[in-house]
Amino acid sequence: MTTLEDASAAADSRPAGRHSVRVLLIPLVLAMMLSQLDNMIVATAMPTVTAELGGLEHVSWVVTAYTLAMAASTPLWGRLGDTRGRKGVLLTAIVVFLIGSALSGAAHTMGQLIGFRAVQGIGAGGLMAGVMATVGELVPPRERGRYQGMISAAMAIAMIGGPLAGGAVTDHLGWRWAFYLNLPLGVLALAMIWLLLKLPERHSTARVDHLGAALLMTGITATVLLTTWGGTRHAWNSGPVAALGVTAAAALWAFTRRQRRTAHPIMPPHMFRHRNFTLMSVIGFLTGFVLFGALLFLPLYQQAVQGASATNSGLLLLPMLAAMILTSLVAGRVTTVSGRYKMFPVTGGALLCAGTWLLSRMDTTTSRPTAALCMAVLGAGLGFLTQIVTVVAQNSVEQSDIGAASAAITLFRTLGSCFGAAVSGTLFNREVQRVMAERAPGRSALDNAQLDAASLAHLEPALYEAYRHATAAGTHTAFLLSAAVGGAVCAAGLLVRQVALRRTAPGPARPAHPLTGGNR
Repeated sequence: MTTLEDASAAADSRPAGRHSVRVLLIPLVLAMMLSQLDNMIVATAMPTVTAELGGLEHVSWVVTAYTLAMAASTPLWGRLGDTRGRKGVLLTAIVVFLIGSALSGAAHTMGQLIGFRAVQGIGAGGLMAGVMATVGELVPPRERGRYQGMISAAMAIAMIGGPLAGGAVTDHLGWRWAFYLNLPLGVLALAMIWLLLKLPERHSTARVDHLGAALLMTGITATVLLTTWGGTRHAWNSGPVAALGVTAAAALWAFTRRQRRTAHPIMPPHMFRHRNFTLMSVIGFLTGFVLFGALLFLPLYQQAVQGASATNSGLLLLPMLAAMILTSLVAGRVTTVSGRYKMFPVTGGALLCAGTWLLSRMDTTTSRPTAALCMAVLGAGLGFLTQIVTVVAQNSVEQSDIGAASAAITLFRTLGSCFGAAVSGTLFNREVQRVMAERAPGRSALDNAQLDAASLAHLEPALYEAYRHATAAGTHTAFLLSAAVGGAVCAAGLLVRQVALRRTAPGPARPAHPLTGGNR
């Protein structure tokens, strides 16, 4: 297995190894940013898309199809990397993503766009799992925190840059370039990885568990649809939602039994026998829950209550993202120097709890500087958690399972974000309707899509104030739930065992240099 830190030559090879990884980090980060940026850019372009293609009633599927395909395909990509070789699988994922991007940009109907977005999502699943697993193969766990902290910082930048880039591209080049923009960036990442990344080939006899893959995809699909439709398109106690719940439970139960019996599992059950891996899976799920809720409700609060424009609401997230970048880099550096990491899940969970509780205290009188301080506390907590979770999870399993472990953590984060959107959204809408019924009887059925500064400016003053108070009450409830989730993260962090991070990754006696392919 390739590693940059051979135990017998650590002292003289370390500077070159670090330089090599930093070179490779450029295309790896670029590849991951493609999947992260895409949804944010596309979300900004959707009003223009629907104006040209129509199909407004199906617009949510443009995002849902992408998320669904990404979540369902991630575990399969991760296992393929373990058994077929990391480089080839990552390159394939990039090609699939670029094909989906080109087709999406050329779509002529909303149905075509939804189908092509699913192709994009399949590729994105491979990008997310492949990049993290590749870093795990190149760098020993003791050094990994530094580099994955850099990746986390790049992802935070993508969160703020995506909406801004989406608006600029749509306004000046047209919505199709929201997809075409991926092509030159993807080709650059593809070429750099092809030329620079040298990893040993694998010739595994393991077969793909097609039945297990089908069961897992069925379970994930039903779960994502359940969380997407529940409380919005269908009531939580409706027949379709109940059917999706039964389907998800049955498919995932059957998948679990299948994984215990097959010789070639997609998500090896023995990974979950490691205490730290199981805890990191739980923390990853809960962190996704909180992060998505923050990105969903903070811009809504800023627009409806504080009167910010759509663009400015994105810029107002900068305190949270800056704190997230800073603490992520600090956590990576401290982990590399000291080898200790248990403090970060505990501290991160405590800051998540404190930050979301402070955000729940915001009302119609809260100033922007106060809100910024609350967001910074939340961002600091997220920064301590985002990549340390992956580092600890990868350190908890054998090198042969590192792709499956990386994919599992990515999957749990994605599912956490889906559940966070569903549960928090339901509580938010219920509270908005309650307050609107009290303050503006007969007007409580106003569409939440009107909760932006431009639309509010045209409402009558009484209704405007009612909406502001309703939104503040809704975000209060949603962030109180997130505070409880942050407390659960802290509790899980206390159970983490401080296991020494490996200084080297197991591999052949003379590993290949990642840039030249030659032996050192």
